[in-house]
Amino acid sequence: MTYEWLRAEAEAGRIEEVIVSLPDLQGRLQGSRLAVPYFLDEVARQGFGACVYLLAADVEMDTGPGYAIDAWNTGFGDFVLRPDPATLRPLPWDPGTALVIADAVWPGASSGEPVDVAPRQVLRTQLDRLAERGLTAYAGTELEFLVFRDSYRDAWEGRYHGLRTGTRYNVDYSLQGLTEIEPVVRRVRREMVRAGLTMETARAECHAGQYEIVFRYDEAMATCDKHVFFKNGAKQIAAQEGVALTFMPKFDEGEGNSCHIHLSLRASSGRDGSMVFAGDDGGMSELMGHFVAGQLACLPELALLMAPNINSYKRLQPGAFAPTGITWGRDNRTCPIRVVGAGASLRIEHRVPGGDANPYLAVAAVLAAGLHGIENRLPLPAPHAANALADPSVPRLPTTLTEALRRWETSEIAAKAFGDAVLGHYAQAARAELAAFETAVTDWERVRGFERL
Repeated sequence: MTYEWLRAEAEAGRIEEVIVSLPDLQGRLQGSRLAVPYFLDEVARQGFGACVYLLAADVEMDTGPGYAIDAWNTGFGDFVLRPDPATLRPLPWDPGTALVIADAVWPGASSGEPVDVAPRQVLRTQLDRLAERGLTAYAGTELEFLVFRDSYRDAWEGRYHGLRTGTRYNVDYSLQGLTEIEPVVRRVRREMVRAGLTMETARAECHAGQYEIVFRYDEAMATCDKHVFFKNGAKQIAAQEGVALTFMPKFDEGEGNSCHIHLSLRASSGRDGSMVFAGDDGGMSELMGHFVAGQLACLPELALLMAPNINSYKRLQPGAFAPTGITWGRDNRTCPIRVVGAGASLRIEHRVPGGDANPYLAVAAVLAAGLHGIENRLPLPAPHAANALADPSVPRLPTTLTEALRRWETSEIAAKAFGDAVLGHYAQAARAELAAFETAVTDWERVRGFERL
């Protein structure tokens, strides 16, 4: 979509408002509704002010000192949201409305300078590093979610107890048993397509009420923009249908929600645009070998960008059919790095991120790790052919957010790839998550200790 399209739609009375949105640290879209004439006449050219704390707050929107952006001690001023016209889309579930994603830039003397800790900018930095090598990244994300028959309000008021799953049993790949889930997932599928996303596949998954919709791969930034658009819209559609869905990595003891990232590299358009992961024989190129080796070398230190929350690590546990070790395999779903495809479709599938991952940060971590492998010509060990989940000899991923934070804060690789500001900013985000959890009293503690301790 273009601004010319928006003007024509507004003149025809079909679009009246534009939501200018910003992906926050959690990968959520935050923003404001603007009248179309105001947006086109002023904001599209000059940007729109929004409080800097949007990029220095936890999931509860609490901020404080410790972030690279210290909103608390500097008066809660504004940065400028600069809309990216390539992200403009209609919202079929919100008639008369379009949405555009913006970049955060500094005003005043630093006018136009990007806010370096903004998730989109964190990814852009890694894409720029790739571009210096004549490379472009293409990515696709596979998001799973759980659907419940209860509304979000009912779930909240019941403290998320006794929720009724959208299906009654495991319907992995099933074509039956989906009666209660199909109305909402059908609407999600079709309205995303109407918004301009290209759907490839959709199916039920293992956990009762679990579903996955996969959209076609694209250049990495575009994929991440579509990812956050999809998550935001899917929740809004569910709310309109009187049901709830969640992308949280681990809702209960059953299967978790993953966000597998498929990624490949191509020569930039200035060259021949060819795939660079495949060698002349159709197998892995030397460059791809170094890229995969970089994933293994960097996983412990960059895990924080892929698994950013307490709940992330409940999914990455033995018996959960999610990665626990650090290894790679050819079409081996028990490995965190799965190499799939052949020839032009040869790619990696990174299986560590869960449904809570901020896609910009997770993809940035994959690229930073791959670049580390390429720049240092890291050798690739032999692939893991057996079940990596059951092999005690495989080195372990971080098992807690505390461990991931420690590895991130002390990582020379992370400091070099992302810079000190980004390193400290996202360390503070993890500390805020840990501090909130450490003061909470959980249901587990009440059940364990209310009577018996």
